[in-house]
Amino acid sequence: MRTRTHTVEKIGGTSMADTQAVMDNVLIGGRTGDALYNRIFVVSAYAGITDMLLEHKKTRKPGVFALFSGTDSEWAWSDAVSKVCTEMRRINAEIFVDKTDRAEADRFVRERIEGVRSCLIDLNRLCSYGHFKLQTHLKTVREMLSAVGEAHSAFNTTLLLQKCGVNAQFIDLTGWRDMEHLDLDAHIRKVFDGIDLSQTLPIVTGYTQCNEGIVNIYDRGYTEITFSRIAVLTGAREAIIHKEYHLSSADPAVISEDRIYPIGKTNYDVADQLSNLGMEAVHPRAAKGLRQAKIPLRVRNTFERDHEGTLIENGYRSKEPCVEIIAGRRGVYAVEFFDQDMVGATGYDEEILKGVRKNGLKSIVKDYNANTITYYLSGPLQQVKRLTAGLQKQFPNAKINIHKVAIVAAIGSDMNKSGLLAEALDALETARIGFRAAHQTMRLADIQFVIYEDDYEKAVNALHRALIEPNVKGDRIAPAA
Repeated sequence: MRTRTHTVEKIGGTSMADTQAVMDNVLIGGRTGDALYNRIFVVSAYAGITDMLLEHKKTRKPGVFALFSGTDSEWAWSDAVSKVCTEMRRINAEIFVDKTDRAEADRFVRERIEGVRSCLIDLNRLCSYGHFKLQTHLKTVREMLSAVGEAHSAFNTTLLLQKCGVNAQFIDLTGWRDMEHLDLDAHIRKVFDGIDLSQTLPIVTGYTQCNEGIVNIYDRGYTEITFSRIAVLTGAREAIIHKEYHLSSADPAVISEDRIYPIGKTNYDVADQLSNLGMEAVHPRAAKGLRQAKIPLRVRNTFERDHEGTLIENGYRSKEPCVEIIAGRRGVYAVEFFDQDMVGATGYDEEILKGVRKNGLKSIVKDYNANTITYYLSGPLQQVKRLTAGLQKQFPNAKINIHKVAIVAAIGSDMNKSGLLAEALDALETARIGFRAAHQTMRLADIQFVIYEDDYEKAVNALHRALIEPNVKGDRIAPAA
């Protein structure tokens, strides 16, 4: 374990797409000499590339993986591979003015893309024989495809820095043509052993090849897991995530930017509440590693070089009790399970939860009374209907209803303020927003309101105006302790 003298920093995909801003504000940012070093950078793929390689994260439009696993047409997925190659070379042309540099970047892309294509062709041919089943290899295929985007961006970033006179080193954790298979931590330890961080600037792929299958376990959160494990295993002083926006008091897509503020400082508990609503400051498993290693996490805006961003650390509580964030989630399905025979009986909740897990749904919150249990779930409607159909067969006397709703939450590191719930309810009533359920726990890390989906933006604005804007001190929410 090294002493805590360096930082480990991750750059998100949207930020990576603005190469000049990343160079000017993050990678170099006015630094010279020794100030350029004692940093490790983990980079995401350029925005949109992983969607093309796997499937679109939001629309589910099929990429190479989805086409390869879901169609018998070699033409369809091979054409998708070619489109990825074309897009990567288009990015190279935007980044590299010098023809020699661009040719080197294109050569790298060609090697990786054609290697992937050859591998998929061979696998398809192998699985045309009866003894080999494609289904058994699909997890490995997804891992391989996921790695391509991060390798591309890390190689390009290293090349750019080297041309600027920085001693940058491309750290390829993707396992490309590597015959040795290690677990996640062993792979990271092996690669970083012997690197002098005081004189070398490592640019690391966000994907790490490992025995466990990092994508299989963490899905699209794998870059933040790599980032977190590198920070923990190298003993980082601080972990930093560079995003295209601040960790702010509300979503700037919902509230005008002149009314929202960077939080400045908060704790990992708040980060967990945001993750539960699908608004991750950091992947919850990545946050767990940093929290246990007592490494503070900073979230910075790529486009504001001189702004310190938001510091997330263990044990922080705002100096004065307050709400720090109004967050929420649209497209939530409330599955209301009513059975008159439930009173005094046991086992209902366990069976519903089994069905939720079996159908790949995520539970955000639940409530219940004597004869009704309601789960608020995120996931595709088709899977929600599959859940309710299975429960109806299992409990034929139950009445099960599905309601599409939204959840809006007030979140803070210390919300132990008398009358806070009443203030929130008054704000919703004044804005003429009817809530369908409310949840407040004894720990007071958050207060959640279930509302009609059409009222989502109205509710976020009303709660922000009532609970946050009166607490603004300078340019932050409440004073830091």
